[in-house]
Amino acid sequence: MLSRKGIIPEEYVLTRLAEDPAEPRYRARERKARFVSKKGNCNVAHKNIREQGRFLQDVFTTLVDLKWPHTLLIFTMSFLCSWLLFAMVWWLIAFAHGDLAPGEGTSVPCVTSIHSFSSAFLFSIEVQVTIGFGGRMVTEECPLAILILIVQNIVGLMINAIMLGCIFMKTAQAHRRAETLIFSKHAVIALRHGRLCFMLRVGDLRKSMIISATIHMQVVRKTTSPEGEVVPLHQVDIPMENGVGGNSIFLVAPLIIYHVIDANSPLYDLGPSDLHHHQDLEIIVILEGVVETTGITTQARTSYLADEILWGHRFVPIVTEEDGRYSVDYSKFGNTIKVPTPLCTAHQLDEDHSLLDALTLASARGPLRKRSVAVAKTKPRFSISPDSLS
Repeated sequence: MLSRKGIIPEEYVLTRLAEDPAEPRYRARERKARFVSKKGNCNVAHKNIREQGRFLQDVFTTLVDLKWPHTLLIFTMSFLCSWLLFAMVWWLIAFAHGDLAPGEGTSVPCVTSIHSFSSAFLFSIEVQVTIGFGGRMVTEECPLAILILIVQNIVGLMINAIMLGCIFMKTAQAHRRAETLIFSKHAVIALRHGRLCFMLRVGDLRKSMIISATIHMQVVRKTTSPEGEVVPLHQVDIPMENGVGGNSIFLVAPLIIYHVIDANSPLYDLGPSDLHHHQDLEIIVILEGVVETTGITTQARTSYLADEILWGHRFVPIVTEEDGRYSVDYSKFGNTIKVPTPLCTAHQLDEDHSLLDALTLASARGPLRKRSVAVAKTKPRFSISPDSLS
């Protein structure tokens, strides 16, 4: 109607009508799917598994990996089914021996005080869990009853061992200890000893230590081989270093683990501008060690995407000495500060050392210049009066 009156041009009306109102006009950039979440869970879905029977070959591990509701259901049903099965066996023995009809059977029954299926079920529970109320017992009249008694005891012990072991392993799983192993939310890239380094902070909240702790790091990215093969999750190991050298760490206090970006590093050609556009980059950090209290090997994992890496930042110190002991302030665990860092790749820095020299000179002049300005501001000014000249 408005277009006919000439208020709105016809082509504008046609353009607006051609748009889909359900489709957003501006789309936000989708975040890359993480291979490993910040909490260490692997973000991989296994589909179309045809050989499901392989899981039954390792029943114990399958039971441990199940969720708690499924585990408790299997735990309850295993005992109930075994009690019902042997209750039926005891009822059949009593029925075959004529114990259910006291007037027609012999004077000595196979099992005393069994008159119905309910009493046979109660006797089955007493045998398997060794309650022994004393009202029902097996006599020497039926050798088959003695054999069934032995079989039920063995079956009951096997069910107890498997199910209780499963419950214990689920409550004492290694990943429970990993909940108190923490990583910094962001990783940083800055200069250390004149080289660009990838750094992160790791700590342990418990006083019980992780023995023989080692740390590994991998870069996961999508690559294409020279033959044209697309590798969606190409994993490359890169060495991590700490203050004492090597991968073994003494995690008594939070440590800053760093990786020197050299010619052998997959981050050699990574610059500050690439952190905002490199969507296929993910750095996975794996901390592994033995729990001191239980002796179980545990593993903590985390990952850093490109936008979670801060260029030109450094972690603030959190360990101080107070009253003859060292104190750790975990409120500053992930805090960083900006430091002078060349805005170039490690490859460019190795080729042109003048970038590092200029940065060193600028950082050295900065404090001196501030100091000279401060001295000039505080320096007293003297005036000469005509009386002093006479």
